[in-house]
Formats: sequence, C-alpha cells, structure tokens
Amino acid sequence: MNDETIESYKDRSVWMRGLYMLVFMFFLGVAKFVTFVVILFQFLTVLFTAETNNKLIIFGQNLSTYQYEIMLFLTYNSEEQPFPIGDWPDKPS
Repeated sequence: MNDETIESYKDRSVWMRGLYMLVFMFFLGVAKFVTFVVILFQFLTVLFTAETNNKLIIFGQNLSTYQYEIMLFLTYNSEEQPFPIGDWPDKPS
C-alpha cells in the first residue's frame, strides 16, 4: 500500500461521502416507490377521465430528474448533493 491509499482511509470527507451515499440510496428507493404511485395514479386518471393530469406530469418529470441527480452523486459524476441537502429539481410548468 502506498501513502495515498493509507491516507484516504483516514480522510473524514471520504467517510462522510459514504454516509451520504447510504442516505441517498435510501432516498432513491423511496423516490422509485413514489414514481410507481405517480405512474399508477396517472394511468387511472387517463383510464377514467381520458385526460392526463398536468401537475402529475410536472411532478413526475421533477421526480425523474431527482433520481438522475442521485445517480450522478452515487456514481461520483457529481459532487453536488441532491435534495434534501441541495435544491429540489423544479421544472417550471
């Protein structure tokens, strides 16, 4: 082992990132469940009213963006932390 490897084990920021990653993996699971509920509700709305719910479309898009932001953080493609530490992705209607 070289000195850089040994030092990374002692680096508190690495451990904090790991903790945040665990928390965001949990949030990703919750977001996937909420996405399933949105999909089901939107389908039932279209089935019974023959129209889509525009608020659900916007929320679904924001929820998808949120999941994408979590994946970017988890795969080290971004250092920006998603909601609730960062901002909620809000696409204007």
